[in-house]
Amino acid sequence: MSFVVAVDGPAGSGKGTITKRIEKEMGLINLDTGATYRCVALEVLRKGYGLDEEEKIADLIDKMKIEIENEGEVDKVFLNGEDVSKKIREMEVTQIVSNVSAIIKVREKLVNLQRKLAEGKDVIVEGRDIGTVVFPNANLKIYLDANEEVRAQRRFKENQKQNIESNFEEVLKNIRKRDELDKTKKVGALKKATDAIVIDTSYLSIDEVVEKIKVLIKEKMGRG
Repeated sequence: MSFVVAVDGPAGSGKGTITKRIEKEMGLINLDTGATYRCVALEVLRKGYGLDEEEKIADLIDKMKIEIENEGEVDKVFLNGEDVSKKIREMEVTQIVSNVSAIIKVREKLVNLQRKLAEGKDVIVEGRDIGTVVFPNANLKIYLDANEEVRAQRRFKENQKQNIESNFEEVLKNIRKRDELDKTKKVGALKKATDAIVIDTSYLSIDEVVEKIKVLIKEKMGRG
């Protein structure tokens, strides 16, 4: 048996940071599904494929080995044995990952991979369609949100810490574009599950959000 916490929300809502904290403090495994899509996007760029070459892009997955290793506060993502943890966060990848993830065959193949990675484990999973598509029967569903300016500022600061070149206006523009694409996808669109608990993180500290979620998890696990 496994225990699944599904965390959905738009880019910059705090999903990644918060799930890593929960992983560390509660012993759940943080399964970063977004990283699997970013790996495909990186490979598309490396192969020089156009975003309209959907069959070729989907076929790439059959030849890719994606591994995610959780090392404390650091998640390492490996693509065919190469550590691409930083490369998949660069602006070039960010600009196309939503388009890549909108390809139906890509989603089907990666959803199957993500479910296999979670089998028999207690996991916390973040993304945009985790509670609605990937794990519709998750034990606990949470939807994190925040206004777009706050989310852009967070992403900009993350880029600065990782020495990724960007500017605030560019990041804000990308956030807005990403939101529109994610919400209008034919498959796997960003939306709140009907049974999800909404937490607006705009004016909450990371600690405050983490504590709220920890209480919810303990209640569901019968530890409360």
